Amino acid sequence: MSWWWAGAIGAAKKKLDVDDAPSNYQSVALVVGVTGIVGNSLAEILPLSDTPGGPWKVYGIARRPRPQWHADHPIEYIQCDISDRDQTLTKLGGLNDVTHIFYVTWASRATESENCEVNGQMLKNVLDAVIPSSPSLQHVCLQTGRKHYWGPFELLGKLSHDTPYHEDLPRLDYPNFYYTQEDILFKSVEQKEGLTWSVHRPGVIFGFSTYSLMNLIGTLCVYAAICKHEGVAFKFPGSKEAWNGYSDCSDADLIAEQHIWAAVDPNAKNEAFNISNGDVFKWKHLWKVLAEQFEVENGGFDEGVERTSLAEMMKDKGGVWDEIVREKGLVVTKLEEVAAWWFADGMLGIEGVLDTMNKSKEHGFFGFRNTKSALVSWIDKMKGYKIVP
Repeated sequence: MSWWWAGAIGAAKKKLDVDDAPSNYQSVALVVGVTGIVGNSLAEILPLSDTPGGPWKVYGIARRPRPQWHADHPIEYIQCDISDRDQTLTKLGGLNDVTHIFYVTWASRATESENCEVNGQMLKNVLDAVIPSSPSLQHVCLQTGRKHYWGPFELLGKLSHDTPYHEDLPRLDYPNFYYTQEDILFKSVEQKEGLTWSVHRPGVIFGFSTYSLMNLIGTLCVYAAICKHEGVAFKFPGSKEAWNGYSDCSDADLIAEQHIWAAVDPNAKNEAFNISNGDVFKWKHLWKVLAEQFEVENGGFDEGVERTSLAEMMKDKGGVWDEIVREKGLVVTKLEEVAAWWFADGMLGIEGVLDTMNKSKEHGFFGFRNTKSALVSWIDKMKGYKIVP
């Protein structure tokens, strides 16, 4: 089967009430990390009536209580800390109808060796709980990312393969928790005959979640809102190379669509795939869009000023954000919950690193996004849920 469904998920999503959900399901998804930036998209897309492989029943797993902005997705929410093995085996071991696992979460630690340990164990806990208990389990989607090609953050720009990245590039000679997760996945699926896997490697993700460790768009929206509130120009805090060079990104809905395609299409089994929008952009162009959306002065890039990190610029802005939240009637959040300054500093400080979508298209996935249009839609969603003004 080689299809692309024409539901135009990015253009207009239909709402599905719990009461409208079908009683007989063809597939049962377990979304691990359901409140994250891609997990949230999966929770919205999987229950739709025209989603391939459906109708889908969806279990959603997350460590924290279900947030208000997530409550209208018709899924069965399970609060579970998957780093706790006993809790994971207890809460997930009772699920006996799962047909597909979508693993889209991660934990951050101080060193890459610690990242390997905790993220490997989290994945292993889930697989050890679900594989023996769900006899109809067919496929496991594992989301990793572009650090597969450039190494961990502490080596950003120092160890990378040459771009554009393609899936056949060898592993770098350095610890990487993505490699650890892949090895655990490959070994685990051997336990069950016929169980298949896919690995998905997005770049910088544009999407919606206040629970994401790496939400660049959310972070820049918060930065723009603070600039407007303080009456200062919205200046680009990154490097000249990032400002002028070509970059690409990965739309969260598009990533979710590739996950679903790989889960149900035989051509995608036991393969790793890059996933990006299919176009390129320059930050100097998107910066204008961001400034317009928040009606703030576009300060652009000042080549004559030494770069100051967002983490440094925003370190004392917690009170300012509290004031904005109060004045604008936003959902109550703390600045550290909605802004990942460290991540924005990293992504805006490097020359664009591009991948190729050739393998994905050769296997039958033809999805794409217009990055500028997608950016505006995610900003609108952030505003609609009153996360930013």
